[in-house]
Amino acid sequence: MDWFTGVVLYALIWWVVLFAVLPFGTEPEAEPDAASGWRGAPKRPLLGRKLLATTLVAAVIWLGCYALIRSNWISFRSGFFALHEP
Repeated sequence: MDWFTGVVLYALIWWVVLFAVLPFGTEPEAEPDAASGWRGAPKRPLLGRKLLATTLVAAVIWLGCYALIRSNWISFRSGFFALHEP
């Protein structure tokens, strides 16, 4: 895997992890809007902590993907997943 592929893979993993982490720890407003009943955005979204957690979790997942790609555990050149020559 070259550096560009690694950066793109990390960016994709980061965004997926971000959307998985965003709902954690959010609490809606206690009193909804009288006219619409909508509670709006969370009181304290804690975005800084969520961005830091996203970065760390994405780095761990990326390292696992990098190790899997560099290893021969899954290979399209030989073994079960190999493309057979006609």
